[in-house]
Amino acid sequence: MNHCMLMAEIIAAPQLRYTQDNQTAIAEMTVAFPGLRDDDPAQQIKVIGWGNLAQEMQERYQTGDRVLLEGRLGMNTVDRPEGFKEKRAEMTAQRVHRIADLGAMTMAQPAPMPSAGAPAPAVAPSTPPARSQAAPPVAPTEPATDVDYDDIPF
Repeated sequence: MNHCMLMAEIIAAPQLRYTQDNQTAIAEMTVAFPGLRDDDPAQQIKVIGWGNLAQEMQERYQTGDRVLLEGRLGMNTVDRPEGFKEKRAEMTAQRVHRIADLGAMTMAQPAPMPSAGAPAPAVAPSTPPARSQAAPPVAPTEPATDVDYDDIPF
């Protein structure tokens, strides 16, 4: 199944247009996300939304917003003026979630992790749940086996 989640920053505001045949709304925007390594440049991808999502993208989101995108990836072939074809990735969004402003943090810098010496947040002690007078729990019919996930051939 083709399902992708991408955290990115909008670098080109959503542009709304409509199909000719049944006037379905389509919004296109460009987002950027950091490379996998520190020395990798930021990557860009075009994101498309259809119908009500397209209208929501155009109304609620603008350049500079950080978003979490859910959708599927596809590849398009584009004819270049130089005479060759280029493949470009494109995401068809199914959901768009705004990420709260995280202050001066840039996309290339991950959020700071708490240090080992920092005190842990206080947790209130919980009381155990009361036992009901229902039927006793059923024992499993098969013995549990340990599964070694390290040998899965991906």
